[in-house]
Parts: sequence; C-alpha cells; structure tokens
Amino acid sequence: MHYGDPVIRRIVPLALGLLSTSDAQLTIVDTLSKYSHDNDIDVAINAIFAMGLVGAGTNNARLAQMLRQLASYYYKEPDCLFMVRIAQGLVHLGKGTLGLNPFHTDRFLMSPVAVAGLLSTLVAFTDTRAFILDKAHWLLFMLVPAMYPRFLITFDEDGERLPVSVRVGQAVDVVGQAGKPRTITGFQTHQTPVRLGRTERAELGTEEYFSYTHVLEGFAILRKNAAFEKDGERMDLS
Repeated sequence: MHYGDPVIRRIVPLALGLLSTSDAQLTIVDTLSKYSHDNDIDVAINAIFAMGLVGAGTNNARLAQMLRQLASYYYKEPDCLFMVRIAQGLVHLGKGTLGLNPFHTDRFLMSPVAVAGLLSTLVAFTDTRAFILDKAHWLLFMLVPAMYPRFLITFDEDGERLPVSVRVGQAVDVVGQAGKPRTITGFQTHQTPVRLGRTERAELGTEEYFSYTHVLEGFAILRKNAAFEKDGERMDLS
C-alpha cells in the first residue's frame, strides 16, 4: 500500500473484504477505515465497499458508526456517499438475517456459486468509475448468489413452523475425540427461530425431536421422537 502501483493499491481493500466476508474482525475493520480516507479516491471507494463486505449482515455497531461518520465526511463527494449508503445496506443485510460468507454447513463446505458472485462483483470494482459508478451499477446485484441465511428456523414433516428449544454457543472442533464430547461451549438456550453468528453452532435442547440433518442452520426439518416421554418436564440431553 505504500510503494505499490495505483492499480494494486485499489485492489488491496477488496482482497481484505473477500478474506473476511461477514466477519467483522477488529484489525481488518480498522485497516479498512484508515484506507477509506486515502488520498486516492478510488482506494477510498473500494475500502468503503470492503467495509460493507466485512460487516455484511452482522449489524456491527462499531462499523455502522464508522459508516455514519464517513457519510458526514464525504457529504460533498457523491461517488463516495453512494458507496457509503451501499455499505450501510450491506452491514444491515436482511436486518441481520443474511450474510455473504460462502462457507456453510458449520463452515465445512464452500459454495462455488457464492464465491463466483463475490468475485464477479469485486472484478467490477477493479475499475469502479467505468462500471459501478457509471451505467453498470446493476453489477452489484451479482452479490445476490452469495447471500445465505444466518438464522435457524425449524419445521415439522408437514412443513409447518415448529418452535423448539435449541442451544446456541461457540462451535468446538470435536473431530477425532473419543465418546460424545460437547460440540458447543458457552451456550444459551433459545426458542426457534434464532440467529446464528459466524462462529456459532446450534443443537437441539431436548430429545423430543430428531433432525433430518446433522447440521442445524437455515431451514431444518424435525421429526418427533416416538420414544420421548414428557412426564411433566422435558428430558434434557445433559
């Protein structure tokens, strides 16, 4: 960023946004905030958009405050102000129910369609004035294939909403461990639907229902456990 060509300097913020999509890490947010005040207006525009990518769907309060300050700072620059509004929309994507992270199924699988959508948009930002800020602003819609739900909604076998008790906590890597170790830590019990953070995982709070999938995220279908007996209170997994 100090000695590189102008073209390279414009791409660095986009690369940071791609590496940390929907994951508002403090160091990356601060770095992008610094680049958003760069002397090269193209670097600043790309850094502002990257701030939107990093905070996509997180409702991050610190990032939202930074973007409000940028809106005041660039109120006389229509191009920068336009990008600030786009970034603000991304931060509050779907009111926090959607994200742009291409990894799903407990961050184990990567969606090629989502990566293609992200890369197509970022390639357009390599020459922002010729594409996004000109007549090709519709290229921003290429982000749509990368949008993925950050919530968990449970249904019964008939497709009806089924509120159940779930535990939501930080995911723990239990690969190769003996027995049945806990897959989450520091959990809280909620009633579905619930919103899951990037590093969080959900598991059923009782044995009253079984899930058809081993990963509880997005839309999950449950079936009744015939062997479950209530006896006045739910049988806890612990």
